[in-house]
Parts: sequence; structure tokens; C-alpha cells
Amino acid sequence: MPVIKEIKCIRSRHRGTWLIVKVITDQPGLYGIGSASDNWHTETVMKAVERLSISLIGRDVSNIEDNWQLVHNNCYWRNGSILNTALGGIDMALWDIKGKEAGMPVYSLLGGPCRSAVPVYGHAGGKDFETLEESVRQFIDRGYQVVRCQVGPYGGGGFIEPGQARLPDNPWSEKAVFDDEAYLDTIPRMFDHLRSRIGFDVKLTHDVHEHLKPQNAVTLAKSLEPFRLFFVEDILPPEHIQWFRKIREQCTTPQAMGELFINPNEWMPLVTERLIDYVRVRVSKGAGITQCRKIAVLCEWFGIQTAWQEGADNDPVNQLAACHLDMASTSFGIQEENHFTDAELEAFPGHAEIRGGYMYPNENPGLGIDINEEKAAALLDTEAVSQPHRYEPDRRPDGSIVRP
Repeated sequence: MPVIKEIKCIRSRHRGTWLIVKVITDQPGLYGIGSASDNWHTETVMKAVERLSISLIGRDVSNIEDNWQLVHNNCYWRNGSILNTALGGIDMALWDIKGKEAGMPVYSLLGGPCRSAVPVYGHAGGKDFETLEESVRQFIDRGYQVVRCQVGPYGGGGFIEPGQARLPDNPWSEKAVFDDEAYLDTIPRMFDHLRSRIGFDVKLTHDVHEHLKPQNAVTLAKSLEPFRLFFVEDILPPEHIQWFRKIREQCTTPQAMGELFINPNEWMPLVTERLIDYVRVRVSKGAGITQCRKIAVLCEWFGIQTAWQEGADNDPVNQLAACHLDMASTSFGIQEENHFTDAELEAFPGHAEIRGGYMYPNENPGLGIDINEEKAAALLDTEAVSQPHRYEPDRRPDGSIVRP
């Protein structure tokens, strides 16, 4: 049987934030790729992959479950975001290899397709209600049945611009600040505008991005109930998931949660107690296909659905790994979309295709996607890669940080 000979990392995109893991076997030409991208800690994940490879070199590539358990447990402290991402990239690559050995797509190895295509939701936005409405209509015209609606950036509708309110003297007084009450006023009016203009034929979602205080999250969920949303996304941060019980007691607005989840202790109680409706873990952050297929099976028994997280910072490999899980899971609900430039797609032949609001994998063995290392390297901007890449959280009027 083939064994793992080498594990290497390949950086791509202009800032080098895409990290592709390539697991190379001792059989000529047999390798697999996976996603270990982390927009803020790329170098740290690279080091983790290097460290984990010490335990895997020489091991049988076919023993995916045993390899996963070995890596997950041999660091003693487990379920961290960096370890999960490194392990997730390696795990995807091993599934890619297994599919190539079997001559079958990964979704066939997972039990075969349950659907002919994967419905995705679009990301509509605008600086005001009118431009947002226009964006939503554009997605509808392209065949999307589910559209996410945001006015401005994350937290849009809740920002107070400089000069619009009395603010204390602090370094952030010249920047827009986030205010819960402004958000609670704007977002229901936003959906009232959309429903009155577009109607209820299209399904609408909204991403709070964990900006609200817990009690205000309950208030928002209640106020959005008349607009019959498909779901509200990440209305609470992981630290406050106990508040989902309060939301369930107060209203029927569907809840999607999990973009920041990395630990089973975060999603398991929400699933088994039926406190959310959609699980939104990113496949790489959930430690790969091996772990996420178990999440999908757990969801099936409790009537919860999956909506694996993607987003603008993700890469085509993770997107396709999510697509394979979607194709083979009866607990699948909806898939988040993301879009790439033509140059980025050229670097990943075999990438998923989105047409008419649906995502389609190919029928190639394994994940069905490859990486052109020369074109992937050409995407890098060496100057941008050398610059620090920091996340700047939003702040409230008093200067305190808003949790994403």
C-alpha cells in the first residue's frame, strides 16, 4: 500500500493567505491536496503542518481514521483552531488520495450522491436599502433561491459615523463605531423594505457576525420573525451559545451558527438540544472531512442541517471539500458561496462550478481538483506577503471591542 513520503505547504493568493497542503506518497504521481488556509495565521499553520508531518511520514495513506485520531490526540491539547486547520488540510488530502486510488469521487466514497447539485446562497449587499434591493434582484435573476442581505459591511446599519453622536475622547473617536440599538432599529426596517418590494418568493438570510450583546440578539431574532427569514447567521459569539435557548423560547426565527466553532463541545449541545437549525463549521476548521462527516450524521438524527462556512477568504479546495460532503449528506441544508478571479481558478483545475444558484462538483477521482503550482505562485504579491496582516475589530462608542 502507498505510504506518506512527504507533506508540504503551498502558499497562494496575493497576500499568501491560501495554504494548500500536498501529501505526496511513495507511488509515482500519487498525491492529494487539501486546504489549510487561515487568513490571519498562515505562517503558524504552516509550522503546525510541518510538526504534524513528523508523526505521519511512513504511514499508510489508506488508514484515514487512524491517521486522524493519531494526529488529533498526539498533541495532548486538542481542538485548537491552528491544529484543526493543519489536520483538516492533511485529512482532505488523504481523502483525495483514497478517491484517486479507488477511481471514484470522494462523495461516492461517502455513500454516493443524495442530490444532483448543491444549492448555494448568494451574498447581496449595498450602501443603502435601494442598492441592496438591486443586488438581491440581480441574484434572483441569476437563479438564486436564497440570498444573504447586508447593508454596508458586517454590522452595517449599526454604525455611527464621526460627528453623528457625542463620543468620548479616545483613539477611535474619528472612526465609525458600532451601536447595538442602531442595529436593532435598522435591520428590521431593511427586511421590511425588501419584503414589501420583492415579496416572499425568495428566501433571505442575514449575517450578524456576532456583533450584538446577548440580550440584544434575542431582541433582534424576535423582531425579524414576521419577515420569515431562511436563517439568521451567527447572531451570538461562541462564548454565549447558552443564549440560544432564550432565542428558542422567544421566537421561531431559524438560527445558523458555527463559523468560529472548533470544538465538539460547542456544536454538540446546540445540535442535540435542537437549539439551532443550521451548523456552519468551516470544513478545514472542523479538522477536515473525517470530522465534518460525523457532524453531518449527528445533525441527521436531530433534524438539524448543515451550511458549511465559506466566505471571501476561503480557497477553491475547501469549497470543493464542502461540496463533496453536501452531495453525500441527507442533513445538507444550504451551501455558502464564494467567488474567485479567473486567474485564481486557473491555478486550481477541476474547481467546483456555480451555475444558476447551484454548485456542481466534477466526476474526477478524489476531490477532483488539482493545483498548478506555477500559476498558484504567480498569484502571490511578494510585497503584500511581507506586510503584517492584521484583523481590526469594530469598536463601540466607548472604545471597547466588538467580538466577531
